[in-house]
Amino acid sequence: MEQVLARLRAAAEATRLRLLAICAECELTVSEITQIIGQSQPRVSRHLKLLCEAGLLVRFREGTWVFYRTPHNSAGADLVRPILDLLPVDDETLSLDRARLDQVKVQREQIATEYFRANAKDWDRIRSLHVDEAVVEKALLDAVGDLAGGRILDVGTGTGRILELLGRSAEEGVGVDMSREMLAVARARLQRADLSNCLVRQADMYQLPYPGGMFDIVILHQVLHFAEKPEAAIDEASRVLAPGGRLVVVDFASHDREELREEHAHRRLGFDDAAISTWFRACELAPDDVISLPGKPLTVRIWSARADMETAKQKTHKAAE
Repeated sequence: MEQVLARLRAAAEATRLRLLAICAECELTVSEITQIIGQSQPRVSRHLKLLCEAGLLVRFREGTWVFYRTPHNSAGADLVRPILDLLPVDDETLSLDRARLDQVKVQREQIATEYFRANAKDWDRIRSLHVDEAVVEKALLDAVGDLAGGRILDVGTGTGRILELLGRSAEEGVGVDMSREMLAVARARLQRADLSNCLVRQADMYQLPYPGGMFDIVILHQVLHFAEKPEAAIDEASRVLAPGGRLVVVDFASHDREELREEHAHRRLGFDDAAISTWFRACELAPDDVISLPGKPLTVRIWSARADMETAKQKTHKAAE
């Protein structure tokens, strides 16, 4: 009871209610919040600290930036939505906050568009070498199946396209990437698609900041060919799989296009089925049938494997220890 009362006391202040309302829309930096709220940074920071301590907001760092948003899965999350539902939709102050939030979203979109435009030639060059992306996405949707109520982790999320593709039917989608520029592109894409159940974080694919057994689906889409140690990336992805969860790898089959190493920083010239299967089995995952999508000259393959229920439980228990 005391925890509930503490959360209610934390929310029971005009500025903090405004903060909850805008942070429920999307994750925001302190500078963006001060721009929307129109108060000084020290004052806003004090309010944010109280809300985080009460579990009504979550805080995470991305380089030198710090983001805030309402939680998805916690005791605090269960209280935030009922509180926000009580706020009048026609409140003048909240309406002004929403208008300023829309301006922040437009600014993000402009930054993301500029970055994407500056790098579009590289992506277009790669796309021209393999089967149409729409074909790959349809095959991926078929391979993943029903995601209702599931939790997705997209490792190396890039532009956030995979979260956009799969996130709508999932309970929660998380994308991780090391590039802040790509995370900005992904955030803009997710807000444009109105996917408030999806978020992105800066993280290393070799050291995912999540406990074992957290996700029902983990996807490595066109990521492994950049990896120095692809087997280590698969091992770490398997660690966060829930019992019965599924790891899906989308990447190129083995090829000989050496120019991709120099021009696009590819560490690996694709992968053969035996290597991926060996890495899966080393992580005690049971491989599924391989899906092959021939292109000219690059072939895209979809490899997937399932975590055995009992083995995954043991791995999760061991990680907790």
